[in-house]
Amino acid sequence: MPSAEAAISLDRVVKIYKGGMAVNGISFSIETGSVTALLGGNGAGKTTTIAMIMGLVTPTSGRVHVLGEEVPKCRHRVLHRMNFESPYVDMPMRLTVRQNLTVFGKLYGVPDVPQRVHELGTQFDLKDFLDRPTGKLSAGQKTRVSLAKALLNHPEILLLDEPTASLDPDTADWVRAEIERYRVERGATILLASHNMGEVERLCDRVIMMKRGEIVDDEAPEKLLARYGRETLEDVFLDIARGRRHVQDVTQ
Repeated sequence: MPSAEAAISLDRVVKIYKGGMAVNGISFSIETGSVTALLGGNGAGKTTTIAMIMGLVTPTSGRVHVLGEEVPKCRHRVLHRMNFESPYVDMPMRLTVRQNLTVFGKLYGVPDVPQRVHELGTQFDLKDFLDRPTGKLSAGQKTRVSLAKALLNHPEILLLDEPTASLDPDTADWVRAEIERYRVERGATILLASHNMGEVERLCDRVIMMKRGEIVDDEAPEKLLARYGRETLEDVFLDIARGRRHVQDVTQ
């Protein structure tokens, strides 16, 4: 059974596709209000894991609980309490920003959608292009709209996939600050998949490392640095990805 404190809990979860094993018996729990990074190289199983948490993919075996409910079986009870953001998932390009946010607001069951769109337009500085087709926006503008969409329903759980990919340093810093602010103000639980190790070090209090569908390490960033004797998480990531196990005895 999931822990009473856990926002997300996976118990011995396996996912097998026709092409082979994507996730191999992983277990972890994420506490409410925490920020956790789910890291790994391409093909490590991160996307499949997030899809199972969202209830979009059914595990071959094992159990996934979100906010105390088993998914995908009971995902209808929790979908309105979570949301997902990724710059790789495009909204309808011909619709304006306002139209897109309005449609998603109605899909999410947001009360008073026009007022919520107005609030987000102010918060994310979208007012100058609310009535512009989404396909005509810059990468930075699209990211801001995407994050606004993800926060339409005030989610308790926010799943982020490379939220600052392809952004300039200033815009990326702004996005990270908004994510931090939202977590603090709402007590939200955040699961972040990112290849930007600086971003992970700034935002996350825990790192789960995956490789070939399995969890190979799970620790606070500073403890990972000490364990591997490295100065940056990027070096730890490379050690794990390339099988260089320079693990230190941190008790000495």
